[in-house]
Amino acid sequence: MTHSLARATVLCLFFSFILIFTASKSLAQEDLFESNEIIDIKMAFSIKDLRSTTNDSTFIDELVWVKSPDGEWEEMPIELRVRGNFRLSNCYYPPLRMKIKKKNREGTMFEENKSIKVVFPCSRSKTAESYLAKEFMAYQLFEEVSEYIFETRMMRVTFINEDKKGDEEVMLGFFLEDDDDVADRFDGEIVDDKRILGTLLEDLPAVRHDFFQMMIGNTDFSGLFKHNSKTLMLPEEKLVPLAYDFDMTGLVNPPYAQVSDLVDIENVTDRLYRGFCREKEVFYTVRDEFLQKEERIFEVVSNYEEYMTSSQYRESVRFLEDFFDILKNDRIFENQIVLACRNY
Repeated sequence: MTHSLARATVLCLFFSFILIFTASKSLAQEDLFESNEIIDIKMAFSIKDLRSTTNDSTFIDELVWVKSPDGEWEEMPIELRVRGNFRLSNCYYPPLRMKIKKKNREGTMFEENKSIKVVFPCSRSKTAESYLAKEFMAYQLFEEVSEYIFETRMMRVTFINEDKKGDEEVMLGFFLEDDDDVADRFDGEIVDDKRILGTLLEDLPAVRHDFFQMMIGNTDFSGLFKHNSKTLMLPEEKLVPLAYDFDMTGLVNPPYAQVSDLVDIENVTDRLYRGFCREKEVFYTVRDEFLQKEERIFEVVSNYEEYMTSSQYRESVRFLEDFFDILKNDRIFENQIVLACRNY
């Protein structure tokens, strides 16, 4: 009896250890984009130095600290550079690209992410975070209507500004999946070396993309010229669009929003359908899909109410309601979408 009890105790302890070890390992190795929990990140660098010494091919060595579940800051060496166009020139906080060497990301949530885009608020104003939250929300809305998306993860950043004598600022930001990682998820590749007409894209993914862009009031994209849109080639050479960069939209509507000279609207809050023409039944199929997801769309928006002022939240809801009003009215739907599609 004593021997059996001792043996049972040892086995119990052994399996308990295995379970604890497995749980700890799985927590440490959880993929960056598998959770919706906000990550706590700490970064310290000089924005001026980053702007002056980095570019599309030049990185500088920096550190990032990630808060562990037990509240400890864990240090990780990274490489950092600026990226982007408009926000790089017009925002206080430039958009960034972060690279992590394999040996530094092994066993961490970044293990599968060699390269990641980092998005900060544009300015230091009190309302800047709300615009960033609305842009992040737009990515979540896109996930509801398309399977071909860039994954994202919100973070709370403690930024030590070395240009301001080490002042600490706490702000929201988010990580954005790298192009190559998206392609790997779908066993495809990003087509960067060719201009591809929108009519060559798969019908349903393309029209879902175009409806979404109209829903959020986005005209600041071009698949042909690779502006805020990528083309993903799937197996069997099927082509689908990948949308990103949603700040210059009617839904977000930041103070710096501008309308392109190439479109015939005056404000980013003016909707314009920019999709290419397809068979009529494709438009009606996607219309039904969006209408079926209307309730879910507004549930997603409600999840981000805490990051907006009450007036911003009401404006976001109203802006999306206006889009669904278009879908629900046969005549307006025909005029503003079906007959408004592009032939070239």
